[in-house]
Amino acid sequence: MTDPINRYVVVLRCPERRGIVARVASHLADQGFTIDESSQYNDPSTDTFFMRVVFHAEDGSAPAVEDIRRGFVAPAADFAMDLQVHDLSRRPKALLMVSKFSHCLHDLIHRWEAGVLPLDIVGVVSNHDSLRAVVEFHGLVYHHLPVTKETKPAQEARLVGLIEETGADLVVLARYMQVLSEELCGYLSMRCINIHHSFLPSFKGAKPYHQAHARGVKMIGATAHFVTPDLDEGPIIHQDTRPVDHGFTPEKMVMLGQEVEAAVLGRAVTWFAEHRIISNGAKTVVFR
Repeated sequence: MTDPINRYVVVLRCPERRGIVARVASHLADQGFTIDESSQYNDPSTDTFFMRVVFHAEDGSAPAVEDIRRGFVAPAADFAMDLQVHDLSRRPKALLMVSKFSHCLHDLIHRWEAGVLPLDIVGVVSNHDSLRAVVEFHGLVYHHLPVTKETKPAQEARLVGLIEETGADLVVLARYMQVLSEELCGYLSMRCINIHHSFLPSFKGAKPYHQAHARGVKMIGATAHFVTPDLDEGPIIHQDTRPVDHGFTPEKMVMLGQEVEAAVLGRAVTWFAEHRIISNGAKTVVFR
């Protein structure tokens, strides 16, 4: 059911200083807005303040985001705020990328069709053609963009074209088993999420669950992070684990690992769509 009230969210970071919360709250009140949610955090290691506020117009109107943003010019300048305003009625657009493992893709599509993933999937890109029938069954456009070392620049140029054509706000690497170039990582800075099949940085490379099994681990996990030129070193958004024991075979670990991968990626994508993630250098602040 659609919320009849048009809600907005402001997310900001700035140097820690007394009076930030009071200034934001009083500014919104002076502009005729009512606060619905408010979260804040001060990182003592960097002395940086982070805040996320959801609000709506008290008179029920739906002002333009740009007008709300312009209204924040004075408080933003006074507190040196890096500030963004979003209309929560506007669903971000996401382009999904996948290779042959389909569990994360299936989970995201299921969440989207069930109405619990607050974004619109505008297409699926793959370097293989094996998942076309599944994707098209769900009414989504499938883009087969095969890639080799020689064709990688042209393939990535076509990918950038798709991102711009679809207006994608987010690219999700739902087990896309290709390394993006440094240039593409820069272009997608803080708007490309990857799911890694372990707790980073453990058990990198091929067959991570077999490596974990050989080491007799008692817990396996997954990591969702933003993509950067440093492979698998981007700011972490979410992690989770599942317990295992000596009775688990590598195959059973794979099944359990795929379950946690899908869950972790789904949460990370949802939090991005709800504007809950704020960059904090090599880390993130996530207001769940």
